[in-house]
Amino acid sequence: MTALDILAPDTLRITRILDAPPATVWRYLVEADLRRKWFAGGTDARADAPVELVFDHDNLSADDVPYPERYAKWKGAVGRERVVEYDPPHVFAISWDNGAEGTARFELFAEGSDKTRLVLTHSGITGPAPMANFGGGWHSHFAVLQGLLAGEPVRDFWTLHAESEAKVAAIMETRV
Repeated sequence: MTALDILAPDTLRITRILDAPPATVWRYLVEADLRRKWFAGGTDARADAPVELVFDHDNLSADDVPYPERYAKWKGAVGRERVVEYDPPHVFAISWDNGAEGTARFELFAEGSDKTRLVLTHSGITGPAPMANFGGGWHSHFAVLQGLLAGEPVRDFWTLHAESEAKVAAIMETRV
C-alpha cells in the first residue's frame, strides 16, 4: 500500500506499509550498508551529526539497467546532510541539499507485529520540477526497500522512477 499526498506547494507526504517491524526498517534508514541497497550509502546516521549519502543506483534493479542520461552525472554524487531529528526507532529526519531542498522526515509506526507504516514528509521543496523528481524518487526508492524486505526485487528502478515522476507531476497538475 502506497499513498502520495501533496500537502502544500513545497511539501509531499508518502505513506507505505513495509513487510518488516520498525526496528528492521530503522536499520535500513540509518545504517549505510543497508541503506545503499535501496537508496544511498555513505555513512551511518547518528543524532545531531553530519551524514553522507553516496548515490550509486547500479544495484537498485534486479536486471542490468543503465543510468538514464539525465541522471548519469549524479552517479557517485555525495550529499553531505545533517541529521536534524533522531528518535530510534520512530523518527529520523535529515536536511536535503544542505537544507536548500528542505527536510526529509521519516516516521515509523508498528502495524501489527511484523509490519511498519513508514510516513515520509519532505518539506521545503523549491518548486514543481523538484517536487515531481523527489516524489518519483522517494516512491521508487521505497518500492526497492519494500522489495528487499519482501524478497521481491524491483526489476528496473529507472523505469519505475520515470513512471512515478510522471504520476507525481500529474497529481500536481490537478492541484493547480
